Amino acid sequence: MNCVSCNLKSCRTAQSCGMESFDRHELRDRYHEPETQRMLQSAAKLVDGGRAGELSRLEELMELIPAMGYEKPSLAYCYGMEKQAQTMVKHFRSRGIPLMGVSCTAGAHRQDELNKASNLPGVSCNPLSQATQLNEQGADLAILFGLCMGHDILFTREFKGDVTTFVVKDRVHGHCPLKALEGL
Repeated sequence: MNCVSCNLKSCRTAQSCGMESFDRHELRDRYHEPETQRMLQSAAKLVDGGRAGELSRLEELMELIPAMGYEKPSLAYCYGMEKQAQTMVKHFRSRGIPLMGVSCTAGAHRQDELNKASNLPGVSCNPLSQATQLNEQGADLAILFGLCMGHDILFTREFKGDVTTFVVKDRVHGHCPLKALEGL
C-alpha cells in the first residue's frame, strides 16, 4: 500500500480501496475499547465542530491533559531548550497543570561512556535515563520537547506512558522541519 501514489482516494469517501493488509473490521472494533474511545473523543473535541485551526498546539495540549485525566504529565526536553522548557512548565503550572520536566542530560553521563564510537568527553544526551526517570516518577504523559533525532526514538521505546510531540528539533529551519520541503 502506498497512499501517496494513489489516485482513487476512495478511503476519503469511506470506501476501502481493498489494498489494506489488515482486517478492517477487527481494527474498527479496537476503536471501541474504552481507553481508545476516551482518546478519540478527547482529540475530536479539539478539532471537530469548526475548532480545527482555532487552537495552537499548546492550547490543544492544555485541553487534552485534563480531558484525558493525565495526573503526571511530563516534559522530556533537550537541555539546549531549557529556557523554553522553563517557560512552558511555568505556564502549565500557572493554569493548574502539574507539568514536570526532565532534561536529556539526566544521569550525568559523558558521551564516551554511552556511545562506544565516541571519544568525546562532554556530557551526553541520555534519553534512556530521561524516560526511566519519568517512568519512576509515574509520569503518564511525556511531551517531547526538542529531543535530537534518534534520541526521540530511544525515549519513546523506553517510556511506558503516552507520548506526544510539542517541539521537533530542526536547528537549520528554526524547529520547523516542513520548511525543508519548500521548493522541492
